[in-house]
Amino acid sequence: MKNIVKLVAVLFIAGSMTACSNMSQTQKNTAVGAAIGGVAGNVIGNSTGATLGGAALGGLIGSQVDK
Repeated sequence: MKNIVKLVAVLFIAGSMTACSNMSQTQKNTAVGAAIGGVAGNVIGNSTGATLGGAALGGLIGSQVDK
């Protein structure tokens, strides 16, 4: 059941990203990095802290892509 909820959350985030057409490329990279980092942090650490840390690190890395 938890895997289904996580999958739905990822799909919702991916779907909402398509609605952000007026965002700059840096903002898009930051959002995608945060989403991927959050999922990776949760899978690796299986805790809220790991999820937040992964999202923060992913957002930071995503914001620096193509600079």
